[in-house]
Amino acid sequence: MRVLITGGSGLIGRRLVRRILEEGGRPVVLSRRADRLRREPGGGDFEVVQGDPTVAGPWQAAVDGCDAVANLVGHNVFAERWTGEVKRRIRDSRVRSTAHVVEALAAARSRPGILVQASAVGYYGPRGDEELDETAPPGSDFLASVCREWEDASAAAEALGVRRTVVRIGIVLAPGEGALGIMTPLFKLGPGVPVGGDGGFGPARGRQWMSWIHVEDVVGILYKALTDPDASGPINGVAPNPVRNAEFARALSNALWKPYAPWRIFLPWGPPDALLRLVLGEVADVVAKGQRVVPRRALELGYEFRHPDLAGALKDVLDA
Repeated sequence: MRVLITGGSGLIGRRLVRRILEEGGRPVVLSRRADRLRREPGGGDFEVVQGDPTVAGPWQAAVDGCDAVANLVGHNVFAERWTGEVKRRIRDSRVRSTAHVVEALAAARSRPGILVQASAVGYYGPRGDEELDETAPPGSDFLASVCREWEDASAAAEALGVRRTVVRIGIVLAPGEGALGIMTPLFKLGPGVPVGGDGGFGPARGRQWMSWIHVEDVVGILYKALTDPDASGPINGVAPNPVRNAEFARALSNALWKPYAPWRIFLPWGPPDALLRLVLGEVADVVAKGQRVVPRRALELGYEFRHPDLAGALKDVLDA
């Protein structure tokens, strides 16, 4: 299988490239920094195409002759404080790149039969304790609106006869990157605490839900979406056991400190939501609110999670 991957040098994309290689496939990675990527370890194991997916250009010809496309590109929503310009980049990196991928599919003479489109559980918006599977409607906040536009931009692929799967990805647990790349150093310096979840000025109790997934499993679900002909429509890329923020903080604290102390260094309260908003701005609402998302469709398709429980997933990631 020859697969064009946008976002192939990111946290998830790098590992999907390796999985495709391990399975005997041929990944083609689209990168704005193709020369640098070729020089990195393993860069000679796959084809690299120079191009920016947010801009139409010669890179679109690389779609022709591929069996599938995995569209994973998107500006990091936690990289900086949200301004009007940052929000524009968050949206355009997703929506415009997806529109250009669909344009390339339409123009291809030998058209890929599969489009695996990334999205996020932010699609559902903050929903309290409501359990959300793939049939739940979208939310109405900024990230939900972006996710809805992101997914809608890929919908035209179906009219071209392309099987389209949308993977709504949760909080990805990976060694030294993503959420754990931020949280682990802080939890090593002091006691673990809940982050947000009080809704105002009181101490945070971490009542909001966190829909997490080990990076191996999100790659596994993406590969399932590429290779299983029954995989179409939305699939929640989350583990089957979401937890509240306080439980996540306690589990991370325990996993980090257990080798050194028999007790859990954890405080049952943290900074209030109002303080998070003061420090982080609008992005604080993404941290302080959450979704209780379940992977109903992945389980129906027979996907077997390697890391279904948080304690085991954290141990595996931290050991790595």
